Formats: sequence, C-alpha cells, structure tokens
Amino acid sequence: MFTGIIQAVARIAAVRDTQGLRTFEVEFPEGFCQDLAIGASVSHDGVCLTVTELIDARHASFDVMQQSLNITTLGGLQVGSPVNVERAAKDGAEIGGHPLSGHVDFTGTLAQVREFDNNYVMRVSVPEPFRRYVFAKGYIAINGASLTVAEVNRREGWFEVWLIPETRRMTVFESKRVGDGLNIEIERGTQVVVDTVREAVDESLGALKPVLEALLREKGLSLDELVTPPQLPRS
Repeated sequence: MFTGIIQAVARIAAVRDTQGLRTFEVEFPEGFCQDLAIGASVSHDGVCLTVTELIDARHASFDVMQQSLNITTLGGLQVGSPVNVERAAKDGAEIGGHPLSGHVDFTGTLAQVREFDNNYVMRVSVPEPFRRYVFAKGYIAINGASLTVAEVNRREGWFEVWLIPETRRMTVFESKRVGDGLNIEIERGTQVVVDTVREAVDESLGALKPVLEALLREKGLSLDELVTPPQLPRS
C-alpha cells in the first residue's frame, strides 16, 4: 500500500528489453534506497513495481510486464525520464494522502493547464467508463500523487485539480505538457459505493430503468449524476 505522498522524483538511468519484459534501471536521490531490499515495492508514477536488483546506493532495477507497459505511461519512459516515486508504507505509517494500491485504472490525458499567482490547475480528460467514479472534493491519484478533485464535468469528460507550490516542487507535474498521458487510480471506497448503488438501482428498477434513463436524458441528467458517495475525511 502507498499513501499518495510523493517522496522524490527519480530518473530512468537505463532501459533493457527482453521478450515480453522491460527492465528499468532507476536512479534515486541520495538516501532514498536506504534499507531497500530485493522484493520491496516502489511506486513509479503510480505503478507498483518490485525491486529485482540493487545496483548501488542510488540505483535499483525493476521488471515491467508488457501488459503494464500497454495500459500505463511506463511504456513511454526513456533514459532521463523523471518519475514520481514512493516506497511502500510501513505498518502504522501516517496516511497523509489516501490509501493507494499502485494499480492504475486508466490513462487520462492532460487537456489543459492554467497558471496564475501561485496556483497551478490541471484539467484531465477521463474515458467515459470511469467518469462515474470522479466527484468534486473526492480523492484521485495522478501519477501516484493523492490529490483532491476541485471540479468535474462528466458530460464533457474532465476533472480539475489544483496544485500547491510544494506539490509542484516535489513531483513531475511541472514537466507535463498538454496531450501527455497520466496514470490515474480511482479511490477504491468511491468505486465500491458507486458500483453498489448502481447494482441496487438495476435490481430495483428492472424494466423501468431504460424509461428513467430516457427521462433523465431529456433533462440533461444521468443516473451517474444522482449517485454521490459520502466524502470521507482525510487521514
């Protein structure tokens, strides 16, 4: 498990391909690898990877399967690419963000960036099947960073997050440009509530569901917009 609080920005030092597998050698900041062991988990841009080799005090290797390369942004990483990194949380660790599994749900696209005063706003496009899980003031993980959704527009398919200066300093987001892919992990509690309510609605309405959906469409609404899970306080 991870906390969603990025600990450092690392860089890809080398890339080696074998059949069905890609190995990344990653260079970490001084001290990051202290007590790191083979088999330990490290989040790279939100993707949980396992240490396969400890090279020296600042370098370690990680194997990535082809499937993970296909469904995340890791497939586009090259030598020199920066990545958000976080080591797995220890028992009793403070959860400064929200609990993350390190399993990416989908890749979003950076659709817009607005910068003014000390504010940095990112608008992220969301594929239609996942829009139901994104709520204003809810949690979302982008490239492994726990962030709060400031605004969401399900009809247009986007949400926005605002970054404070410390988040900008400690992450890779400053280097992202419009059109870049972003690894997104939805908050599991929200997913469970939304899916449970949708299943209950399906069972309760039965044959009436298509009629209700048609009526809602006439009003510019959808069933997804009527499902708002309770917001849990941050730990």
